[in-house]
Amino acid sequence: MNDKNAWESFFENKEDKSFLQSWAWGEVQKKLGNKVWRLGLLNSGGLSSAILAVKIQAKRGNFLLVPHGISMSGVLLNILKEIASRENCSFIRVAPLLPRNEENIKLFKDSGFIESSMHASAYEATWKLDIAPSEEELIRNMRKTTRYLIRQAEKNADIEVVMSDKISDLELYNQLAKETAKKQHFVPFSEEVVKAEFEVFAKDNKALLLFAKYRSEAEAAVLIIFWSNIGFYHQAALSDKHHKVPLAYLLQWEAIKEAKKRGCRIYDFWGYIDPKKYPKHPWAGPTLFKLGFNGKAYEYMKTQDLPLSKKYWLTYTFEKLRKLKRGL
Repeated sequence: MNDKNAWESFFENKEDKSFLQSWAWGEVQKKLGNKVWRLGLLNSGGLSSAILAVKIQAKRGNFLLVPHGISMSGVLLNILKEIASRENCSFIRVAPLLPRNEENIKLFKDSGFIESSMHASAYEATWKLDIAPSEEELIRNMRKTTRYLIRQAEKNADIEVVMSDKISDLELYNQLAKETAKKQHFVPFSEEVVKAEFEVFAKDNKALLLFAKYRSEAEAAVLIIFWSNIGFYHQAALSDKHHKVPLAYLLQWEAIKEAKKRGCRIYDFWGYIDPKKYPKHPWAGPTLFKLGFNGKAYEYMKTQDLPLSKKYWLTYTFEKLRKLKRGL
């Protein structure tokens, strides 16, 4: 499919969606050297279904990835199978933004899918905040501690939040991201991926870096994507030099206000895990932080894999072991 406007219009009124199915995300993948397919089904009323598929080349084998697809049909699946066969892919991986219910689970199971051993760098649950209410109401509905820390940060003359859409400021962001990854023991997105994402979305005024400075030194940053009336808190970095200073709280609040100014109706905190159910999960702490801003949890289907060759099981076993090692 080559009609950008028709593609974007299809998602405009959909409730469950993320920018991983946007036209721009396909351009990001092309920039990274990945093959992309935009598949759509047309009826008399226009586009009735659309999915973005990306070919991922990995050492353990190639596969097709559909990140945050909001629809799937037998016709589209057959086309994906044809592409996978032609591109020598050992499986198809789909991270569906479909409710986690018996009907949808059966739909994928009956089509030959199994639950993936690893999520596809695309959340399976998230925390969203309706930002249509006034700023006064939004902050009133926050957790008492969150509200207090934001107010304290606003009064602190040593704290300043600055916004940037300049590619040159990615160097500072990446520096903070490396510090964060080292401290929290995880592998961050590569600088190449961050640059491609920011360049493509910023070109259309849909990406923004926000930095929180303490005594003129940047110590926290977020990368926000604005797409289809949603602000996505996609990436973040935080130095631990002054961990008692509530930089992250003010930074998040400023990002929410910016999304609201741009006409967004929803703020997606990008990822969620129930901290009561999984208190030792690596995401439990970040989720507690997000919950303080108020909102609601949304749980979607687990990532699904459709094995197409015996090579798939090498990937499955490797990812299963890696997941256990990371405590996920």
